Amino acid sequence: MENKTNNTGLKVALGIAVVLFLGAAFYSFGLLKEKKETEAQLIQEKELVMKDLSNMAKQYDIVIADNEVANENLVEAKARIQGLMDSLQISETNVKSLWRYKSKYLSLQKEMDVLLTENDKLKIENSLLATSLDSTRVRLEERTSFTDSLMVQNTALADVVENAAALTTVGLKGFGVIERSSGKLIPTERARRSDKIRVCYTVAKNALAEAGDQELYVQVIDPNNNTLGVNEQIQFGEKTLNYSLVSKFNYENANLNICEFVNPREDGFEKGRYTVNVFNEKDLVSTSEFTLK
Repeated sequence: MENKTNNTGLKVALGIAVVLFLGAAFYSFGLLKEKKETEAQLIQEKELVMKDLSNMAKQYDIVIADNEVANENLVEAKARIQGLMDSLQISETNVKSLWRYKSKYLSLQKEMDVLLTENDKLKIENSLLATSLDSTRVRLEERTSFTDSLMVQNTALADVVENAAALTTVGLKGFGVIERSSGKLIPTERARRSDKIRVCYTVAKNALAEAGDQELYVQVIDPNNNTLGVNEQIQFGEKTLNYSLVSKFNYENANLNICEFVNPREDGFEKGRYTVNVFNEKDLVSTSEFTLK
């Protein structure tokens, strides 16, 4: 009687074990199937994002090819899209990574709409440049204004690649000034009346740039190819930079207007064309010219 009871209990235990094993097997199979389906869906989503980026790059190619002189903002935006595509190609295929790239794509799409709209406006303006010399001068000033506007807007595209954190500048201008004893500054185009050269520019807003103390190198070159100011050198890898001054400031991820002064050489300022460059370490980020008579 006791053996019969033990056999019955053993059979029940064995039955429960078989049921649990089969249940675990079905559950594991279900998880594996779900994982494969999820991976397949992520791969498909990744391919769609890559296709969207490729189409966006082709749109830039069309617009750039349509311009006799390539707009450097469009060329830079195209290069950044290519950089994002390269990064996406080698990235891990997971939900977090894919969501991040899709977010960057949406941001790029909005900025591209703005850039292409501004480019269309720029083409219309450029078509009127041939009317007269005065009209040409006016339109070129407007084109410069549009280009500066595009550059500010284009900084938003920087959040799609690693080098997006680099500071950029817009609206770079240099001009002579008369400095009164009261401290008042009067702009002048006369070389002999200029006490100093004033250099002004705007550090563009960049949410990805590191906030805090930053510095840029300003270089002012006179008509005789002399570097004015402190005229000191700094080495960046294999490149040597002669600079006029180091522009130091506290950056808070917002547009920041900066003006600096450069003193003349012992014999004063020469007449002629001056070149002003702004470097972020070894990289030239802005350039401009002006003339002293």
